[in-house]
Amino acid sequence: MINWDEFEHIHVIRKLKQILASWWNVDTIFTDERGYLKGFDKAKMTYANPGVAMLMQKDAAVDNLAEVVSKTLEDLRLSENRYSLRKWDLAGFDIGIFPIWIDNDLVGAVVGLGFFKDGSTNRAGDVREHLAAFGASNEAIELTLAKTRTLDEDDRAKLVSLVELTSQEIVTLHLEITQREDRIRELNKELGSRYKYDSMIGKSKPMQALYSLLDKIQGADSTVLVQGDNGTGKELIAKAIHYNSLRKEKAFIIANCGAIPEGLLESELFGHMKGSFTGAIATKKGLFEVADKGTFFLDEIGEMRPQMQVRLLRVLQEGVFTPVGSTEPKKVDVRVIAATNRNLREMVEKGEFREDLYYRLNVINIRVPPLRERKEDIPLLAEHFLTKESEKGQQPKKVLTKRALEKLYDYPWPGNVRELQNEIERSVVLSGVEGKLTADMLSPKILEVGEKAKVQGARVHGKLKDALEELEREMIKEGLRRTGWNKSKLAKELGISRAGLIMKVEKYGLDKRRMAKI
Repeated sequence: MINWDEFEHIHVIRKLKQILASWWNVDTIFTDERGYLKGFDKAKMTYANPGVAMLMQKDAAVDNLAEVVSKTLEDLRLSENRYSLRKWDLAGFDIGIFPIWIDNDLVGAVVGLGFFKDGSTNRAGDVREHLAAFGASNEAIELTLAKTRTLDEDDRAKLVSLVELTSQEIVTLHLEITQREDRIRELNKELGSRYKYDSMIGKSKPMQALYSLLDKIQGADSTVLVQGDNGTGKELIAKAIHYNSLRKEKAFIIANCGAIPEGLLESELFGHMKGSFTGAIATKKGLFEVADKGTFFLDEIGEMRPQMQVRLLRVLQEGVFTPVGSTEPKKVDVRVIAATNRNLREMVEKGEFREDLYYRLNVINIRVPPLRERKEDIPLLAEHFLTKESEKGQQPKKVLTKRALEKLYDYPWPGNVRELQNEIERSVVLSGVEGKLTADMLSPKILEVGEKAKVQGARVHGKLKDALEELEREMIKEGLRRTGWNKSKLAKELGISRAGLIMKVEKYGLDKRRMAKI
């Protein structure tokens, strides 16, 4: 089923409607195949033509328009005509009715209202008579006539192009949303209940590959290097490795190499003897000794200084270390899991990280995919965090609206899963007693990026030809990026031939090499 409520919020459609209003004072509405208004909020709608505004508030006029649209769509279904420009007898002015076809099914129409398609006599008299019958004042009627444009052949052609473009954009958006939903359903069916690995959540291909790798190393005791952006859940992976290993009954110790002051890191890791330095009032075990027979997770390993890297290498190679202030080495059996968000390979090349330590840590390498590479997991993660918030606040669980979920999809999530969790928590708090989390409850940064992620519409000033070309270029540029330069797929979405798309790509200079610089 088509989701009409989405379309009033789509940037391209809003821009096209603005162009129609700006050039000819033509108002645009959507209807289903029976002619009933969709995506329509009487309280929020604004109109370019005051006569249209008045009629859209009258139930009798709205019902009559539904009859006209329904009959016209049926006539168009049986004919070869793409659209109909006809008089709306109840109003006196003309309307344009443009069918929306999806997979050969007629699902509705885009309707443009409030113009004269020709200069026939007494058109103004018809409008005066019919609007007066609905109680319009003389002032409102005269303003309506002043706003109602008579379109010559060139204007009619341009109007048709713009309204058909609006219809095509609705179809494209519907197909895109449907394909995304189908993809999620396919993954759910394909992967069954395997959406969690300990506390990690995800059904996307990158997460399935990660689960598979974790399965393979369960019986191993090798050193592991976990690499990924901040907020991707590297600590969760380290815990999953430990609690699925032969060491699961022993200690799991965590040290953040970037959070411990450099002067204290050696003492924290290896321990110290009483009196070995000012403040060492007692002998203290280091974390390596505490982790004996267990697993030691060294987070932010890229922040470790060269001197400490030498000492860590010795522990990894020989299982031996010496506490600060001691002359007697201690032997431990510890599995090390290191993590970093930095590129250690580049640090090695710059001389900032020891190459021998890098290879000793990198026996098994695990890359954690950022959230932007596994957006199929956003619904699962959001549901998980909503459940947690419900349990924490002992209140009914909130529900994300479809439009809010779409906004979450559009956002690139530089803070990854942690940022998503914070966003859900924030939205739950701000929603108050509301049972649904709507798009307007999301952070401004998400709403702004969501708008920018959509194709930017044409200008509403200047030559119409230039505005249409600008819109066409932006649609093709965004589509190429979205489909990964799959021209066949994009051509099908846009409703043009592949050869036609290639010509337009060349015309606008949108080949992949140039796009990389845009």
